[in-house]
Amino acid sequence: MSKRDYYEVLGVSKDASERDIKKAYKRLAMQFHPDRTKGDKSKEEQFKEVKEAYEILNDDQKRAAYDQYGHAAFEQGGHGGGGGGFGGGGFGQDFGDIFGDIFGGGGGRGRQRQQRGSDLRYNVELSLEDAVKGKSLEIKVPTYVACEPCDGSGAKPGTSAKTCSTCHGHGQVQMRQGLFAVQQTCPTCNGQGKVISDPCTSCRGQGRVEKTKTLSVKIPAGVDTGDRIRLSGEGEAGEHGAPAGDLYVQVNVRDHEIFVRDENHLYCEVPISFTTAALGGEIEVPTLGGKVKLKVPKETQTSKMFRLRGKGVKSVRSSSTGDLMCKVVIETPVNLSGDQSDLLRQLEEKMGKSSKKHSPKETGFFDGVKKFFDDLKS
Repeated sequence: MSKRDYYEVLGVSKDASERDIKKAYKRLAMQFHPDRTKGDKSKEEQFKEVKEAYEILNDDQKRAAYDQYGHAAFEQGGHGGGGGGFGGGGFGQDFGDIFGDIFGGGGGRGRQRQQRGSDLRYNVELSLEDAVKGKSLEIKVPTYVACEPCDGSGAKPGTSAKTCSTCHGHGQVQMRQGLFAVQQTCPTCNGQGKVISDPCTSCRGQGRVEKTKTLSVKIPAGVDTGDRIRLSGEGEAGEHGAPAGDLYVQVNVRDHEIFVRDENHLYCEVPISFTTAALGGEIEVPTLGGKVKLKVPKETQTSKMFRLRGKGVKSVRSSSTGDLMCKVVIETPVNLSGDQSDLLRQLEEKMGKSSKKHSPKETGFFDGVKKFFDDLKS
């Protein structure tokens, strides 16, 4: 079965421009693509025919060969065969191959995607108070930004990049050796599809320049060490107008003199006198919002933990707030005067006769030690 004329397939004239050919292909591809025709075999064959016509007419070298030799240029042994010409991999390639050239999808042909700029990381150190309450701060970030004179294009103002004459704007070239075809990034334009003949003097054709940016960063309340804040598009600008990367602000919270943080809870140690521990009383304990009163019951033992609900850290990811855990530590008095020491000895003597009643933990411990050694002897 003889093939239809490629210009007729696309419905364009023989002097149609590249833009007209792409426009015609886009319209027909949308009409006959298998995703739209739901298994209609006749439409699928039409799509293959349209795709084949576009592959030839959209390539300057292939189109020239077709205009001169017709379909014979691409038949085995025809004028288009052989070494380094415009050979292809056949027309049975995946539909996405040429479809991506129009709609931006994947595929072997088509211009190489612009390389997005690199992401950046900025480390910021905060006090516990700032991390808990939140804070706005300014940071200075050395980075690459789009060149203003050329607006990121890399071309001298008043000029523009030209379509690469080697790959004709595709960004890739294809070399054919016998039955095998190898597709490579165009060495002339490095896959960009365009060549800058008169580069911008400010950025030397890169489309970006080094600059230190000053940015305002809002630190949300409740952040903790390891949290990251993403600033979209504030990373390095890409070359030749490519999109910029992102900036990640990495949070580190300094150790605090009083509090230790564990997720949304805070912990602290509060020293109390042995008199307060024995008789009970009221003490002041610190919180991040100020001092609060804590009632200590009588006969409190050292390391007793008290929970102050809602005095911890409000979660950055929810509305819940942690607690403040206060561990009381009984402080032994120091620098006693002679009279004070005598009073303690008198107290010890009065308590000695009934030590089991007043010091049950001490008595229980030594009773256990005595039993341990008695068992060793038996």
